[in-house]
Amino acid sequence: MYIKYSTDALVLGSWEHGEADRVFMLYTKDFGLVYARATSVREERSRLRYALSHYAHANVSLICGKRGWKLVGASSVRALLGEYVNIFARIARLMTRLVAGEEKNEYLFSTLSSAHAQFFAPHTRVATIELICVARVLFALGYLSSEALRTALFTHTAYELPHLTEAEHLRESLVISVNQAIIGSHL
Repeated sequence: MYIKYSTDALVLGSWEHGEADRVFMLYTKDFGLVYARATSVREERSRLRYALSHYAHANVSLICGKRGWKLVGASSVRALLGEYVNIFARIARLMTRLVAGEEKNEYLFSTLSSAHAQFFAPHTRVATIELICVARVLFALGYLSSEALRTALFTHTAYELPHLTEAEHLRESLVISVNQAIIGSHL
């Protein structure tokens, strides 16, 4: 008998598998990066297909079977629209390059989900949020040290106005540090 796990997840991408199936790349709160297969999700009668759009935040139900993870349930929390899809797509591509496999990282999940939620807030400073999110992703994965920047931006995952203002003052050094970290990753 298989155990059913329920967790929050961000859909980082997907690809077709077989005639009606799809494999989803999910960054989950409890398991880290997971590749989960959803059976018959491409059929019109599927209830999962609308909850699992690219770059959406969803509550998912997973089963770990002999051949890996299987996605058996999902409900949408929120889905991005417009320009925010492209921004989160860039962050998702970086995640897929840097994260190797399943490993729970609450700080990383909180960073991503907080940034995702911030795109729904009024008067969003999109470029600054993207820069902070990328810097925090690199910090969480060990590619960037908080001492190098001497800032408190990495002690939390919030994107409130004081944090955005602090990041805008440090913009030049943040961009340099992020670029050096990405080059240093050799990925």
